[in-house]
Amino acid sequence: MNDAIDLVVREAALLDARRFDDWLALYDTECLYWVPLLGAAQADPRSHNAIACEDRLLLQLRVDRLKNPRAHSQHPASHCQHVLQRSVPEGGEGGEAVLRTPFIYIEARGESQVLLAGSYRHRLVRIEDGWRIREKRVDLLNPGQALPAIQLFI
Repeated sequence: MNDAIDLVVREAALLDARRFDDWLALYDTECLYWVPLLGAAQADPRSHNAIACEDRLLLQLRVDRLKNPRAHSQHPASHCQHVLQRSVPEGGEGGEAVLRTPFIYIEARGESQVLLAGSYRHRLVRIEDGWRIREKRVDLLNPGQALPAIQLFI
């Protein structure tokens, strides 16, 4: 289980370092990145609007935009810092693991800064050389605060 927990920590470190291609490589080809608009109260990603509900193609498009030097929303560039508590296994069977990780996320761009808190829920699938992220759910403590501010990935 430690290698699955290490993947969650590595994911955050890659985002903090703006290594978006390496970050995306942690995701399975059939993946979902979901930030519910209602936070933990929202049960289904498709029954209600979301802050983000992206498959692998949409994640790739976001990475491409963030890397593009002409992306006006990245002048100046956004930087982030993830502070994670230890991941807690919540289940999974066969070749899957489900982990919940409380976090604090800080994103800064120019003179503005956003501070968010919540819990990640990663559903990981085992592959030959380790784990891949099949689903990442981000339950924000105060999801309404995040809407206009986030430029990177929570």
